[in-house]
Amino acid sequence: MPRIESKVRTLVSGDEEMREAVETVLDRTDDGESEVQWLDVKGDITSGQWGRLIEKGVLVEGEAGFRLADAEATRDGLGPASSATDVSAGSDVELPDDDSSWSSYDKGAAVVTIGLFVGYSWKPLRDLIGNAMDVPLGPLQEFLPFYAVVMLLALATGLYSTLLQANLMDMDKMSAYQDRMKDIQERRKEAKEAGDDDALDAIQEEQMEAMGDQLGMFKEQFRPMVWIMFFTIPVFLWMYWAIGVGGNAEAHVTLNPLVLPLRGEVQWTESVIGPIQAWIVWYFLCSMGFTQIIRKSLNIDISPSSS
Repeated sequence: MPRIESKVRTLVSGDEEMREAVETVLDRTDDGESEVQWLDVKGDITSGQWGRLIEKGVLVEGEAGFRLADAEATRDGLGPASSATDVSAGSDVELPDDDSSWSSYDKGAAVVTIGLFVGYSWKPLRDLIGNAMDVPLGPLQEFLPFYAVVMLLALATGLYSTLLQANLMDMDKMSAYQDRMKDIQERRKEAKEAGDDDALDAIQEEQMEAMGDQLGMFKEQFRPMVWIMFFTIPVFLWMYWAIGVGGNAEAHVTLNPLVLPLRGEVQWTESVIGPIQAWIVWYFLCSMGFTQIIRKSLNIDISPSSS
């Protein structure tokens, strides 16, 4: 593990007491063959040195105590530096080789989504989509109050948004991107602590080259968002059309006053948070609540985990 060697080298650089502490741990673990507890070395190293070894990952938790993460790398870290194990060496985090380019379906959905955005400002398109969406949604609002219809729409959008993110976003790839950036940042910190200007320059160049990773992460994150907007914008345009939002617009459903938490009774198009109207606040309150319930119920975590 070249990372362990570089961490040990950074710890002992210019610190003879820390070097002696590492040598003591090596000796007490029989060169990494056994485990060691704090009581075994309490009289030879300080609690601060013990804590730093654990913090840096040189010592890791074992079955009955602590063991060296890599005894050979620890010994190498006490010796002279070599170019193969220097902190300026490239990241050892492997990135997936597969291409993350979008499929033709993804690109088609993106083009249609951009066109749907026009409906927010162009009434003819909004009316067209509103009337089309009213075919399946119209009967629903005849049997339920409109606030309940909005709740059902929030539930539906929250469900397919969660499923789309879980299935279209490559969490392994996202984790690899994050691990690589974290690895570069750690080596940069170690090189800075050691005062190694050459290593800092090399790591800076590597960090600039890794900026492409940010584009890869953005593409992975935005792919499910395209499909979410593809399905959600028509729902929003129907609500625009039904409530009568926008210039020269009229409501197409019966709207009773809405009761919002901490605000009380308000009209659907009344501004309640700055310019944000009541119907948008109600939708997002329902959407956020249902989305959290769905993720917990289905045990879906869309946050990439770093190793």
